[in-house]
Amino acid sequence: YDPSQITVDVGYDGPHPAGGVAPMTDAELDQEEDLFRPGQLPRDFVMAAVQRFKDQKLIHKRYVARLLISAKRHFEVMSSLVELSLPPSGPDADTKPRVTVCGDTHGQFYDVLNIFETNGYPSADNPYLFNGDFVDRGSFSVEVILTYLLFRMADPTSITLLRGNHETKNMNKIYGFEGEVKAKYDDKIFDLFLELFQHLPLAATIEQKVFVTHGGLPVTPGVTLDDIRNIRRGCEPPESGLMSDLLWSDPQPFPGKAPSKRGVGYSFGPDITEKFLEENNLSLLVRSHEVKDEGYLVEHG
Repeated sequence: YDPSQITVDVGYDGPHPAGGVAPMTDAELDQEEDLFRPGQLPRDFVMAAVQRFKDQKLIHKRYVARLLISAKRHFEVMSSLVELSLPPSGPDADTKPRVTVCGDTHGQFYDVLNIFETNGYPSADNPYLFNGDFVDRGSFSVEVILTYLLFRMADPTSITLLRGNHETKNMNKIYGFEGEVKAKYDDKIFDLFLELFQHLPLAATIEQKVFVTHGGLPVTPGVTLDDIRNIRRGCEPPESGLMSDLLWSDPQPFPGKAPSKRGVGYSFGPDITEKFLEENNLSLLVRSHEVKDEGYLVEHG
């Protein structure tokens, strides 16, 4: 699939990665592919795209295809476990270094904007980790995932993305993302999204002490961070195994494990959490995957 074959007409009034307006010059076209490499995408283009989404308009399909292809190449060479550190300084003189971890955003673009307007936009000194389920359910899933990817490709240190159980083909067919992408773009762009989703990392550590994943913990005894780091991606999740547990599992208040009420994955007890953290020299598990009335809930503490 060659994005350079997609013509940007004169009628397109949205932002261009190289600046300027359509039709683009030969020099701008030559530069375009390089601009979508990690760390090269101009922040001005990213912020202009976010404003365009806010105005309920889209960026051109050519740029979406460039973004998805480049992001897929970026993620596919990463391990399944991302190791993060706190930035050297906070976003301002009064704020300590931090990583902001956000749970499911499910196509709620204006909620995402509210997070950024309240907590600051993603940057090297204000990094975010979005813990899966960016799409489905909400009506602006395309805008949500494109916003995250634009920030990621502008500055990979500003935002980390982990796969959720909704970054999958079957869930996208049932819960709306497939239909939304095909209505806003086309079938090929949806296929590019699916390829990208298959290569997203599955878990992260922060300062080697906090373990973050979308669903929950593996219920197989003795699983190490190396086991998670080496999970093979580039596929839809199998019905069982490490990837399935990380994407689908939920905590339960009593010890041991039980088949999940979701039909995939398991429910895991506080004993499993305690053992996994102890064996991997970790102190905290952060996971998403469930609605909590107060926004978050401390369990297994």
